[in-house]
Amino acid sequence: MTTPQHPAPPQHAPQQAPQPPAGAPAYAHHAHQAQQAPGPQAGYWPGQAPGGGYVSPIPIRRATLADALLSEWTKIRSVRSTVWTLGVMVLLFVGIGLLVAVGFDSTGDSMQNGSPLFVGFFGLLLGILCVITLGVLTISSEYGTGLIRTTLTACPNRGRVLTAKAVVFFLLTFTIMLLCTVLVSMAAWTLLEDQSSVDPSADVWLRATVGVSLYTATLGLVALGVGTLLRHSAGAITVMLGVVLLPLVLAMFMATDALSDIRQAFFEYSIPNQLAAFYATSADPVSGPGGWTPLWIMAGVAAAVLGGAYASLVKRDA
Repeated sequence: MTTPQHPAPPQHAPQQAPQPPAGAPAYAHHAHQAQQAPGPQAGYWPGQAPGGGYVSPIPIRRATLADALLSEWTKIRSVRSTVWTLGVMVLLFVGIGLLVAVGFDSTGDSMQNGSPLFVGFFGLLLGILCVITLGVLTISSEYGTGLIRTTLTACPNRGRVLTAKAVVFFLLTFTIMLLCTVLVSMAAWTLLEDQSSVDPSADVWLRATVGVSLYTATLGLVALGVGTLLRHSAGAITVMLGVVLLPLVLAMFMATDALSDIRQAFFEYSIPNQLAAFYATSADPVSGPGGWTPLWIMAGVAAAVLGGAYASLVKRDA
């Protein structure tokens, strides 16, 4: 008896993975071989994905402010201008402060009502010029090289870009300034303690270290905003030098009685006088805003300038 023969089941050809388009470069064939491996994130060539379009094998997630902060931190720490500018700032601030302390200690003269911490003021006057320069270069250098177009293409949210630059610059400047002010203040107190009749209170110590560092970093934010508005390094630095020095210079040449009120206002609200207020004591006060008031004034100026910088960055082409 013959056993009936059943037809063999049809053999289905294995499904072929999409082939790269004709004329694709050599690296495309390697990418095609990698896409043949099974997985939930397998990609497709343009026009060959189900429903059309392109599906990337790389996971895609929404960018965050943390990504912008990391990007700006990478940029600011990898350029030479940051190293040179902050290096010169540390050299000027610490070097001049220590030299003044050593020189005053060698004379043996009494400081009368002055605080020993005040010696840090002399180096600070030159150190803030470096902070201003770095604040301007943080964004104006990108306009000069055209890198700002790449930055804004990678992160179209321009407010996020400006925020990331401001945060990274502020924290970096504040940290370095705090280390410098603490070092100079402790050295000055060690050398000049026996020559001063004033024992700085905790508030004076706090203003001479944390207060000065916050004020300087906030002044750098003003420079960052001016650099964003002008988009030119030399022009923005020149404007900031005028902001720092011009009121005091004008006050020096207003010798007539008719201009006495203006002269006094220019002197009291000049940046050098506001910096001196952070070192003042009750026995040796300064005219004009005292205590922590200069910091709040500078914070208000920085907020206004950065607000204008944000509006300019959003409305103008890169």
